[in-house]
Amino acid sequence: MSKLIKIRKGYDIKLVGTAELKFGETPRVSHYALIPDDFSGVIPKLEAREGDKVQAGDVIFHSKVDSRIKFCSPVSGEIAEVVRGEKRKIMAIRIIAESETTYRDLGKANPSDLSREQVIEKVLSSGIWPTIQMRPYGRIASPDDKPRAIFISGMDTAPLAPDLNFALQGLENEFQTGIDALAKLTEGKVYLSLENGVSACPAFANAKGVEVNHFEGPHPAGNVGTQIHHLAPINKGEVVWTMKPQDVVMLGRLFSEGRYNASKVVALTGSEVEAPQYYHMVAGASIEGLVSSGIKGSNNRFISGNVLTGRNTGAKGYLGYYDTQLTVIPEGDQTEFLGWVLPGFGKFSLSKTFLTWMNPNKKFVLDTNMHGEERAFVVTGQYEKVFPFDIYPQQLIKAVMVRDIELMENLGIYEVTDEDFALCEVICTSKLPLQETVREGLDYMYKEMN
Repeated sequence: MSKLIKIRKGYDIKLVGTAELKFGETPRVSHYALIPDDFSGVIPKLEAREGDKVQAGDVIFHSKVDSRIKFCSPVSGEIAEVVRGEKRKIMAIRIIAESETTYRDLGKANPSDLSREQVIEKVLSSGIWPTIQMRPYGRIASPDDKPRAIFISGMDTAPLAPDLNFALQGLENEFQTGIDALAKLTEGKVYLSLENGVSACPAFANAKGVEVNHFEGPHPAGNVGTQIHHLAPINKGEVVWTMKPQDVVMLGRLFSEGRYNASKVVALTGSEVEAPQYYHMVAGASIEGLVSSGIKGSNNRFISGNVLTGRNTGAKGYLGYYDTQLTVIPEGDQTEFLGWVLPGFGKFSLSKTFLTWMNPNKKFVLDTNMHGEERAFVVTGQYEKVFPFDIYPQQLIKAVMVRDIELMENLGIYEVTDEDFALCEVICTSKLPLQETVREGLDYMYKEMN
């Protein structure tokens, strides 16, 4: 039975630069890259070398921890460079793309005719398996686990987030095929969460084999972690899997087209974009051509993802493996003379420090300035105002800092990942890197428990 869940705690950060619901012409992209740091907990082992010719779907590297988890080229072309950092760490594998993409034939199949083991084997061999994430720990799912359920969030409430109902227009068959494949992977339910009061696209509205629930409220109502917590919280020893809607489409294409087709709809957003809109892109594409024109100012930050959880990629960077949004905002590397004294009419604040609280619908042009530096961990009770979990966030952060496993378990670390603390990080008086702290805690727990 469908539920309507209202999220009370949270906050919508209203920014200038929402993408208009139309497609722009995507410039031809000649360079792509796989960036191992996009995959939490993965140490890459190369299977391809510089100069190798590859097709879309050919394996570039696999995880040293589990060689079954493979990472494949999103396009056909030539391995141009393996970029290494300190201690020869692999930072990126750059690929020069051919003008026409050719695909490795992975074979078409109807997931309903396959066993669970056959579906897993097919997804593992295709390079799509890394799109399946697990909770707890927020990392790539283990093929050996049997998830209690699989969750898909059909809504994104992050700042300037893409409209998923627009992005999945015309992809009904691919989405349903992906759902059919996911249904083979769990003996439990496949949950699809939608935004209450918003007309769902046909792919969501007509989806079969899923339990549909509706959410309403401010961010992070669209985070899959929030939805899991309110629908079926995770207990110790349980595992659930999650997947994003566009990745479900990619999974459906694997079975219906028999190939690794990593194309997706990406929203170019932000106050420094002259015409924010949507583009058809491929995972790992260079963004240089896309942002070489139509960008205001000259000192900007280019983010793959949203302003809360995205990665600073630079103007010559690459679209992240999991990202469907690019954001361009002003760099905040300038000081503000007597900024703390001025009245701040137009300044953003979640508290009522500035008079802008009297205009709740105002959209802001925000830069990256932190307006302060890291300081002592002050107990303020601010986190609880934007953290819609029945968890004490401040106590959990402290338990992570001292690596107290028993206390972390008791305070609910199995239910959260780093993105669930993004809003807490924004309002943190102490300016602490909470997402990084939670990620370190999750990695520590995974290492100790496995």
